Amino acid sequence: MPGVTRRPVAHLVAALAALLSPAQALIVPLTGWTPVNGDANFWTDASGACLMREERSGQAFPTFTSAEDARAFALKLQGSLGRSVRSVVTQPVDRAGAWGVLAAYDYHEAGTTYRISQLYLSDRGVLRTVTGSAAAKHAGACVNEMRDFIRFLAN
Repeated sequence: MPGVTRRPVAHLVAALAALLSPAQALIVPLTGWTPVNGDANFWTDASGACLMREERSGQAFPTFTSAEDARAFALKLQGSLGRSVRSVVTQPVDRAGAWGVLAAYDYHEAGTTYRISQLYLSDRGVLRTVTGSAAAKHAGACVNEMRDFIRFLAN
């Protein structure tokens, strides 16, 4: 994508996940996506315009068993994120009977605004996130493909 290199996007994903430790490898079934530097938790599309990262922290995170519980957390998350990023939207998402929370927001760094999609899941009581990012002005095919993967398939 013109004017944006992998480095700022990679830096953004790393900054968003500074408190999280590596997870088991994310399986990204997206044609043309490859691990970044051989790291199976960090993926990019062929153009380098979209990035995804999976992380697992040591932070306790509840397993939501109802949409209402996930929605309550989504509202708290929206308020919390809204203090440091813009255009925050959150919603509960069903993952085969367990619930997670999907957040989307804008993050501004070095003169570029990135649109972030981030899925919060409980992995046996520990927080696991799948985060995708691309420059907000980028409208390539990878953006919708990445967002659909995070919204519907990542689990």
